[in-house]
Amino acid sequence: MMLGVNSMVATAAPMLGAAWASGALRALSSSAAALESISLGSDAPLLVRLPSRPWGASASLSKAEVLEAAGVKAAPARIAVVRDSFASFDQPQRPLAQIIKPLGASSVAVASALATAADERAVVDSYKLAGDRYQLDKSGGLPAVAADLLSFLRAHRKRVALVPDVAAAGLAGATPVVGASKGVRQSTNEVLMVAPTAFGFNEQAAQDNSFMHAAAKPGEGSGLTREVLREFAGLHRALTDKGVQVHLFEHNLSHGTPDACFPNNWFSTHPAGEAAGGVSTSTLVLYPMKCPNRAAERRDDIKAVLATRGYGSVYDMTVHEPAKKYFEGTGVLVIDRVNGVVYVDISERADRSLAEEWTQRMGYKDLVAFRSTDLRGKSVYHTNVMMAIGTGVAIVCADSVQDAKERQHLLSSLKRTHEVVEISLAQMDALCGNALELEDGRGLPVMAMSTQAYNAFTEDQKRVMRRHVADLVHAPIDTLERVGGGGVRCTLAELF
Repeated sequence: MMLGVNSMVATAAPMLGAAWASGALRALSSSAAALESISLGSDAPLLVRLPSRPWGASASLSKAEVLEAAGVKAAPARIAVVRDSFASFDQPQRPLAQIIKPLGASSVAVASALATAADERAVVDSYKLAGDRYQLDKSGGLPAVAADLLSFLRAHRKRVALVPDVAAAGLAGATPVVGASKGVRQSTNEVLMVAPTAFGFNEQAAQDNSFMHAAAKPGEGSGLTREVLREFAGLHRALTDKGVQVHLFEHNLSHGTPDACFPNNWFSTHPAGEAAGGVSTSTLVLYPMKCPNRAAERRDDIKAVLATRGYGSVYDMTVHEPAKKYFEGTGVLVIDRVNGVVYVDISERADRSLAEEWTQRMGYKDLVAFRSTDLRGKSVYHTNVMMAIGTGVAIVCADSVQDAKERQHLLSSLKRTHEVVEISLAQMDALCGNALELEDGRGLPVMAMSTQAYNAFTEDQKRVMRRHVADLVHAPIDTLERVGGGGVRCTLAELF
């Protein structure tokens, strides 16, 4: 409705003058906001816009004023007045419906601009009812005055879906609605990482990984190991500074696992309700690995720690290893956890029959399988090199899929549920596809990638991603990428 008002005023402005237009906008916006409130549920304060723009918090508000503003008959015990503190004096207040929409008891869709643009942020002042007046409320663990709206939502345990269009996010079948109704999220705040303390060039893995470049073996080049460790430590810091919880392990030469810093290939975790309800119980999956020294990464001590998380089921696919059938975890699986679609690039490390078995066993709705090749005409060894899926945005190198029908099927499946960023073969070579959406310390989605990948994305591509995530988190891991043949996503094993 506000868009219609703005349009009418803009049409009349040339005839009646800019001063009239500015005044009309203020008057109309105040009128439209006079009955504006959003309920976040009985356990949270009622969000309210006051009829006239406040220029700061008030020591108290009259109950009558709040009832009029909120358009409710019964006075809520607690309210939170939303303010646009970074809008100039002559700008109208944004209707609440443009910036936030409840999706269920514990989820809300929020305009992504509130997280990505400093001047778009909204703040809230919290009040509680005392007699016939509302007094500033300092009991909620947040500042009573001008708390960040996103922090406010997290404090009240609301899961935030950042979206470019709040109205569209609430439509039936939209990914945020599906996720909210099933209690499923695409990304997690917890990951397992293995520091490359005994890293070296893996000759076994290099046989079919064209992204790897020869260097010293473990034990022969401590300088290489230390350089990779410096890079890895920088990545670890970039993630933890954003509030990502990292369960960090190390490895020794005695383990015989030069690629141990890529743990996502040998296990994955899945909460009950994933795949739009298809996953019936929380599950730990163990995967068959092509290279013997990569299979050795399935250490008993790490598996024992994973077991303490209480998964209801363990799906052990390693029984296929003796038959030389391989399926290397979320290296070959790129998973749409909300909508129940799994994407697999069939290769020496991704057996098609195992892809079909996994899809059926885990309760996923659809398997999108294809074959892809790189700039050198070689098979892409892992799916997560050429594509990534977030909550609202997907990255894919469609040009790497030579078969036209497979390519069209891949793109149409992604575009049904996501805004798609298509990358070139050269960008895939810079590991732009090797990104992973995580949740930061505020519960907001961020996209993690290497600095090489970040620099290879165009500004337009970055803008599209920022419509769906709060930040693009990156760190330089050039040596690890060059020698190990994997990027940031490969170093992150998600813990659900």
